[in-house]
Amino acid sequence: MRTIGLLICAFVLGGIASAQIPTAGNVFVGYSYYNTDLPGFDRTGTNGWEASVEGKVLPFIGIVADFDAHYGSHGIPVAVTCPINILNCGSNLSGDFTEHNYLFGPRASFSVGKIRPFAEVLIGAGHVHANFGASDTSFATAIGGGLDYKFLKFLAWRLQGDYVHTNLFDVAQNNVRISTGIVVRF
Repeated sequence: MRTIGLLICAFVLGGIASAQIPTAGNVFVGYSYYNTDLPGFDRTGTNGWEASVEGKVLPFIGIVADFDAHYGSHGIPVAVTCPINILNCGSNLSGDFTEHNYLFGPRASFSVGKIRPFAEVLIGAGHVHANFGASDTSFATAIGGGLDYKFLKFLAWRLQGDYVHTNLFDVAQNNVRISTGIVVRF
């Protein structure tokens, strides 16, 4: 009888303990809004995507690889000499551009019921390419956080915000990135 009691305790306590083990990681893919202040442009809102993968190294700490791309278009004023002073000869050059960020670093998180808040500090590179031939790459940093809402065992919805700093074309950019999308937990 004592052996049966010990086995029942072992199964019950083992089940409770296994519920406390964090997932091994997650993959996120979603929509991303990026507010950037590239040189030559006014502060511009762009749309794009973000994807990340996180692997847990400790119960509350994971290592993240985060990638994004944002696409925008903005008119750049161009001075044009007019043959007649009466005419307004100002013109705009279409400034279509794409900006990518490749970021890596730690993420701290914990679960409270169905909610998992997190904070992250990432470093890497930012790259911008404009359709008129200009491009540049610089060191990039991001600090931010968000939360995941678990609606199924392996699926969650994420809302995330980051401050992303780049130094493209030798001018500092202070960017805001807001993302939302699906998280697959494994």
